[in-house]
Amino acid sequence: MRCLPRSPLVPAVVVLGVLWSSPPAGAKAPAAPPSNDELRVLPEAIDGVAPGQMLHAYLMRRGQEAFQRRRAEYEKLKTPEQLAAYQERMRQFFVAQLGGLPERTPLEPQVVARERRDGYRIEKVIFQSQPRHYVTAILYLPEAKPPYPGVLVPCGHSSNGKARDLYQRMPILLAKCGMAALCYDPIDQGERHQLVGPDGKPIVRSSTLGHTLAGVGAILVGRNTATYRSWDGMRAIDYLQGRPEVDPRRIGCTGISGGGTMTSYLMALDGRIVAAAPGCYLTTLKRLWETIGPQDAEQNIHAQVAYGMDHPDYVLMRAPKPTLIMTATGDYFDIDGAWDNFRQAKRWYTRYGLPERVDLFETEGKHGFPTPMREAAARWMCRWLLGRDEPVTEPDFAVATDEQVQCTPRGEVMLLPGARSVYDLNVEVEERLAAARKKLWGQTPRDQVLDEVRRITGIRSPADLPAPKWEKTGSVSRAGYRIDKLVVRPEPGIWLPALVFVPEKPGADATLYLNAAGKGADASPGGPIEKLVGRGHVVMAVDLRGVGETQGPARGRHFIEHFGPQWREMFMAYMLDTSFLAMRAEDVLACRGVLATYGSPEKPRAVHLLSIGRTGPPALHAAALAPGQFATVTLRNSLVSWAAVVRTPLARRQLENVVHGALRVYDLPDLVATLPPEKVKLLAPLNALEQPVKGR
Repeated sequence: MRCLPRSPLVPAVVVLGVLWSSPPAGAKAPAAPPSNDELRVLPEAIDGVAPGQMLHAYLMRRGQEAFQRRRAEYEKLKTPEQLAAYQERMRQFFVAQLGGLPERTPLEPQVVARERRDGYRIEKVIFQSQPRHYVTAILYLPEAKPPYPGVLVPCGHSSNGKARDLYQRMPILLAKCGMAALCYDPIDQGERHQLVGPDGKPIVRSSTLGHTLAGVGAILVGRNTATYRSWDGMRAIDYLQGRPEVDPRRIGCTGISGGGTMTSYLMALDGRIVAAAPGCYLTTLKRLWETIGPQDAEQNIHAQVAYGMDHPDYVLMRAPKPTLIMTATGDYFDIDGAWDNFRQAKRWYTRYGLPERVDLFETEGKHGFPTPMREAAARWMCRWLLGRDEPVTEPDFAVATDEQVQCTPRGEVMLLPGARSVYDLNVEVEERLAAARKKLWGQTPRDQVLDEVRRITGIRSPADLPAPKWEKTGSVSRAGYRIDKLVVRPEPGIWLPALVFVPEKPGADATLYLNAAGKGADASPGGPIEKLVGRGHVVMAVDLRGVGETQGPARGRHFIEHFGPQWREMFMAYMLDTSFLAMRAEDVLACRGVLATYGSPEKPRAVHLLSIGRTGPPALHAAALAPGQFATVTLRNSLVSWAAVVRTPLARRQLENVVHGALRVYDLPDLVATLPPEKVKLLAPLNALEQPVKGR
């Protein structure tokens, strides 16, 4: 039986248990912070928002600046040559951010069953989008004389995928209109759950959760969940074009919600799609961020906001091919953004002299695929693929049960012999990258490799960082020392609350103390910080952005468990071409500069760096990329490696510390190796499940 892929670091039985476990067993719990409010630093509002909203507001400001830059660039494009150059530049960027597209390998298609229905036929199909990476699909065939057009119908987010009534009704309607339609299961939906337990049942039943779990490892190897999902769709088109009944020159694509996402991506990436009708997805990123915020992993393309690739660009990239934007008045994908998207496209299509090839359909109601929208999609396909432009009315017809559209013997592709999950595909990429990394670090001068690390992460050197501003806001007296409250401002819009523990007789050493549980976690009398103060250290305990006082509100129970309470902000940063890790590493360097001369401007102290928990990776980056800034580095309960994350499907809370494409150049142990061995300590390292690494 094919279950979860095994990891050399994490036994499968442990991985299976994490979905239901409480915080990881074995890891030492941080000391309880003081019960009163004496160590609170920040005011109730920062620049008009609560401290927990600070990071969101900061990212929103950066996003708004990027949206304005993109709009200004759009307004400059007038001539056919400018439009064509823009389209090509955007396509190249899009493919690059997906990590390129996989190799086109044999589909090895199987038709496992054929059935005649009322006015159409179906075939149950299994093909391989990559070797032994199976895709289950239903092909709906009309009772018409071939060749006829073929329309791809990607599913939206639904647990039963292609079996959901909406994703049966659309292809049935298309078949009754005289077109073939192929509806396939996305990963973690229908028969394609990627994690299957010993009982043969899926471990992760939420499609959005499954997509994002796969996305964490994909980010590290320079890919995206969208890479795999888009490739599945492109290979589905390969299958459609290979059918003798289908005219390969007349291909369409329509879907809503997550299927609208895939339709939007595919119509931009794959020039074979003649007519497209994405529904309940296209808006603008500006309105998306201002309303519901980023969604699951495949909907967030690395650096797209920073680069200027917005939702309208999925339409613009394919202009002037026929495109129908389908919307619902009450959809949570904002209707005003959809109309803005349409207006941008209409102006382009008009410049091509073909304004009739782009349109917007709006229906009353909320997010979904209602009958009027299905009829609009079918009419659009009839117009552009069959040459018939006439109203389409959906008749009443029965849909099949889940079992009646099942393609695999046991209802899950991962139970097929030798099946490979998307996690296996991530691991395969990582294994190739590991060999390349070893060669790179063995043959390249260390300074040159560290320059590559700086390029990938975007972490600036201390000399390139703006001088941090800081102010003292209060003080607390304790026996033998005082605690100064500081606000450190490394850049506009970011306030870092810090506590500086100053002994009565300060020595020549200082410690920058980072704890993912917050600056007050070890600040109680008699606690670890007080012991350092007793040795004469000046200690700064600081909340890096998004930690402690500035941690944002929690949203989405299952997402919080696996990705942390600020997963939306993490994706905002990702789309802005940065990361929580990079921003926090620069916070570390800024605070180091403040601490070194605090109370001793003429004689800077030697600063020791101590991190506990998830602040470990940014602390490590700060130390490795700013050699000589820290006298010693101690990382307790820090992640052992990113390769372990790729190999652990149910990794916990790792999204905040991933960097896009990092494993192309380095892993965390590579950075550790750049530090003098006598100056670095790794205490109780954790695996990707945040459990102690055995043998360490």
